[in-house]
Amino acid sequence: MPSSPAPPSPSTRRRATGRVTLADVASLAGVSPITVSRALRGEPTVAPALVAKVREAADQLRYVPDPAARALASRHSSHVAVLIPMLSNTLFVDLLEAIQKTLRPAGYQTLFGITHYDPDEEEQLLREQLQHRPAGLLVTGMDHNLATKELMARSGVPCVYLMELDASPDAYCVGFSQMEAGEAMTSHLLDKGHRRIAFVAAQLDPRTLQRAEGYRRAMRAAGAYDPSLELLDPRPSSMALGGELFAAVRQSHPGCDAIFFCNDDLAQGGLLAALRMGVKVPSEVAMAGFNDLSGSDQMVPPLTSVATPRGAIGEASAQMLLQLMRGEQPPQQVIDLGFALAVREST
Repeated sequence: MPSSPAPPSPSTRRRATGRVTLADVASLAGVSPITVSRALRGEPTVAPALVAKVREAADQLRYVPDPAARALASRHSSHVAVLIPMLSNTLFVDLLEAIQKTLRPAGYQTLFGITHYDPDEEEQLLREQLQHRPAGLLVTGMDHNLATKELMARSGVPCVYLMELDASPDAYCVGFSQMEAGEAMTSHLLDKGHRRIAFVAAQLDPRTLQRAEGYRRAMRAAGAYDPSLELLDPRPSSMALGGELFAAVRQSHPGCDAIFFCNDDLAQGGLLAALRMGVKVPSEVAMAGFNDLSGSDQMVPPLTSVATPRGAIGEASAQMLLQLMRGEQPPQQVIDLGFALAVREST
């Protein structure tokens, strides 16, 4: 009976397909394929000298990992799905930069999805991303529709929530209290002697509404709350809209002595409108924003704002997710990174 032909060697397979394989790298480095896989993923169990040897072999062969093969072998991919509301706000750009800088050295790629603050769009994005069997999820906020919550629960994929806090026993989150931040800024304006303080908001996403509740809490505690001083506009936040809403407040409430904008782009637009209209800030009306975005300290006058730690949130949430993806229990399930008041000349 003729003997069966021997299976093709790794180099033979490479010549047939034109693709360098993991086995090729292992053969050149003199280690096992699993060691190559672990070294290239950046697992800490592989000695640094061995990692350098494997990377040198991979570079010499110009090896490019096959994500589909890796996903098949490990039952999930090497990417992390990240859902954020928008990219036009530098708040989320800073967040994503920190996430990617933390995950890439650990061998994970980020796959971003933009929800546009739309619960149905978020649900559809999550369905699409779960089809690729992500290793983990990073999701903005705690407010999601029922279908999205069920998808995340059934998937079994480790998940960390960003920007907000939740004490639920099954939730891992990194952020700060939006309500306490809103209350702190309003208290600052009250301490400066202002009583007719307007709250001006756009977009009206859950975090904006939490800031509004913090404003109400401080105003009620001071006996100064007037619901007519709230101007809530569902349109997307922008500098142009901030200027428009500033003019609306000046027309409807000329006695208003301070304005707390829910976001810095609105507040920046308000400051520019005040310049055009000849309204003196802060002697006629004080202004404050939220998130301390780029350029706020360069406005005329420099804008008082709530400084939020979005870079630190991105890094800490990614580190927490890495622990969960390794099957480890993070030392903290809820990480509150707090906030600070960046007090400048506009108040």
